[in-house]
Amino acid sequence: MIFKEHRQLILAELQKARRRGISKTLFCELAGISLRTIQRWESGKMLDKRKGAAKTVRNKLTKEEKDKIIDVCCDKRFVDLNPYQIVAILAQEGIYLASESSIYRILRNNKLLKNRSGCRNRVYKKPDEIKADGPDQVYSWDITYLKTKIRGMYYYLYVFMDIWSRKITAWGIFEEESGENAKKILLEYCIKNGIKLRAVHSDNGAPMKSVIFLGLLEFLGVIKSFSRPRTSNDNAYSESLFKTVKYSAGYPGSFSSIEEARTWFENFIEWYNKKHLHSGIMYVTPEDRHNGNDKEILRKRRVVFLNAKEKNPSRWSRHCKKWDYKEVVILNSKTTISTITLEKIAC
Repeated sequence: MIFKEHRQLILAELQKARRRGISKTLFCELAGISLRTIQRWESGKMLDKRKGAAKTVRNKLTKEEKDKIIDVCCDKRFVDLNPYQIVAILAQEGIYLASESSIYRILRNNKLLKNRSGCRNRVYKKPDEIKADGPDQVYSWDITYLKTKIRGMYYYLYVFMDIWSRKITAWGIFEEESGENAKKILLEYCIKNGIKLRAVHSDNGAPMKSVIFLGLLEFLGVIKSFSRPRTSNDNAYSESLFKTVKYSAGYPGSFSSIEEARTWFENFIEWYNKKHLHSGIMYVTPEDRHNGNDKEILRKRRVVFLNAKEKNPSRWSRHCKKWDYKEVVILNSKTTISTITLEKIAC
């Protein structure tokens, strides 16, 4: 691309060449520029087509027109309407200010596109941190759909999991969503196993915030924790579990009866709790983590790696895998999850 200053320099050289008797055609041949390009430059009609270059726009709105558009859009009549609605109403009244796209551009440039009413958008606070340093302290729970053979008909899978061990603790499958079902599942499990929970986290669904279920948590003295609207990361443990459920190799996709769904999930729990090596807990099973067997498992792995490094240190440029033991699990952590390496345990 030849810039404006270069064009001026070339035109100046052309004038010098013409004074020495060199024709314009010969000059163009020597300079490697077409005659038509020189003629266009001499006409002065050549526009700078570079992105962001200053250009004269004949139909550009004046500052007074832009200010009037802003005043109209911020008027009490139009403060909650979009430019398409504003243009339509004004046209009905015999008034034209600008096109919809021009109004959008002006509002966007003045940061008035989202909120012109003066009211503040609601900001949801991130849930407070909840720490668990042992099993059966903090549960996360949610409900997911299970497809049936009939299109549009679903079963509802309720799952409570321990965030410390990732173990599925209480669960149930029903034909409807309700706080009563959630209450029944959790109360039966806590009474049967003598569990005294400290906190339960969920999203903002109707069963989670039902009076019946919240009454149970109040009765048990359990801290209630809820995700922010449309923020799945606030309940990441349950969301991750449901992905494992529906992406496991044995998931049938749909069920012909609720008994079939319950039987399948019982078998899934047996695999998930006792055989599945969970990546979030250093590839031990949730059952081993829940029962405290993971310390010894990780210690043995650590010893194997240290022995391998001692036999062939050239294979490791730095340190070998530490097989960290997570001493504390934090729900909605604002800092890095604290860990304690097995170097601090017996090795």
